[in-house]
Amino acid sequence: MAITDRYMPATQMATRNGGQIETQETHMSTLRKSFAIALMVAMTGTVANADSKPAAKDIVIVHGALVDGSGWRAVYDILSKDGFHVTVVQEPLTGLAEDVDATKRILDQQTGPVVLVGHSYAGSVITEAGADPKVSALVYVAALQPDVGEASGQLLSKFAAPSDAMRATPAATATTGKYFFMQPALFAATYAQDVPAADAQFLADSQQQLAEKALGAPVSVAAWRTKPSFAILTTQDHVVSPELQRWMYQRSGAKVTEVAASHAVFISQPAAVARVIEAAAK
Repeated sequence: MAITDRYMPATQMATRNGGQIETQETHMSTLRKSFAIALMVAMTGTVANADSKPAAKDIVIVHGALVDGSGWRAVYDILSKDGFHVTVVQEPLTGLAEDVDATKRILDQQTGPVVLVGHSYAGSVITEAGADPKVSALVYVAALQPDVGEASGQLLSKFAAPSDAMRATPAATATTGKYFFMQPALFAATYAQDVPAADAQFLADSQQQLAEKALGAPVSVAAWRTKPSFAILTTQDHVVSPELQRWMYQRSGAKVTEVAASHAVFISQPAAVARVIEAAAK
């Protein structure tokens, strides 16, 4: 006896397709599973987009002691050609607080995220200024990397000075204190032994002296404790000893790139410096 469709329960009603029978219940179950999978994929994509950080396009460079920002022109040109917006801070070198303030004024002008780069003494500057929420990564170029409560001069005294070329001016007044400079005759061999002689001589004759109080001021925050840090360790450095650099960068867990260069690596090997900065921007 044939059973007609009208006597089948609703959940057992069948459709015929090429001789195969698929129940409505099975069809609906398949649809529900497909919808659930699609929803999970969509949600996963949304979470991934929320968790991923945009690549930094703003680069802010803070020059070190004894020089100004013009020496970074070759690095600036490489980064600009590669599509980055680059700004160089011309801090006064009159004190850590003043130099941090000068850096913060430039950070305020950026859209962000920002890779903040510091050379030499400016490592202390970016360690404090890098707490700015726009800063996504820090790059230390032959730079000091103090922890909270440490001063630049304190770090420099941890290891024997690579040279004795630094001198101090007499204090102008009791409040201004002394300023440090490098003996011009020793500048090339100490600071820039891998830079063309004429360029090294210009650096020696255009020094920007560093205030004594800048070396004595401790940092109040260490941005590298909460943000990724990258470091260029200059193995031929006679200003900030390679041993000190290695000790600081190992302590912080920075991603280190060793370069056989002088303290003036940003002039002698700008492409190597730019590569590290671009890696930090990713």
